[in-house]
Amino acid sequence: MTAPASPGSAPAPPPPAPAPYRGAPARHPRHPPVTLDLRTAPGAAERTAPVFGTAPAGPRDADLTAHHAGPPLGERITVSGRVLDRAGRPVRGQLVEIWQANAAGRYAHREDRNPAPLDPHFTGAGRCLTDAAGRYAFTTVRPGAYPLPGERAWRPSHVHFSVFGTAFTQRLVTQMYFPGDPLLPHDPVLAAVPDPAARPRLVAGYDHARSCADGILAYRWDIVLDGPSATWTEEGR
Repeated sequence: MTAPASPGSAPAPPPPAPAPYRGAPARHPRHPPVTLDLRTAPGAAERTAPVFGTAPAGPRDADLTAHHAGPPLGERITVSGRVLDRAGRPVRGQLVEIWQANAAGRYAHREDRNPAPLDPHFTGAGRCLTDAAGRYAFTTVRPGAYPLPGERAWRPSHVHFSVFGTAFTQRLVTQMYFPGDPLLPHDPVLAAVPDPAARPRLVAGYDHARSCADGILAYRWDIVLDGPSATWTEEGR
């Protein structure tokens, strides 16, 4: 417990803000960012950014368990919610993407060095468009936790989310966690969120009604794009 300040003494300085989490040094960019002069090249950011093609997002794109010859291993779950603006109004027609590790805590990516096994029936990526009420929904498996190499820490179960506006440069990236995970207090990414009040907003809620109706454990998580209750997003994404 901190001793109270004596009369006339200066108040104690506030505790330092948490440092931004940067991850392993091998993942840092090795070259300076490329600057685009939009005054002389309007639309250059969109022309040089990834494109999604002309195929619309279909129902199967939101079911991460339905793209292979067999069912994936792990606990089947659904994650649903709404994309909202600062006034609580639904944001319609937004592209929402997710990606995640499999039930053993490994990503289907060549750079993942986790010795946990890959699942031949799970790729770990999906997408959908929000409907007229701003709703999205995914069917997937609960991702496993995994160790951070060289950091003496584990990442709790989490799902990465990406939300697009009307252009690629408006992309927001964040993460959703699961309630009751004992690793949450020890996660360096969650601890790096500068506003402590924003951290609980990254944790989904258990949706009992939907779990009983669908026979699959369900979670609900809304994404607020801006305002005082905005969902925290990762900078530089």
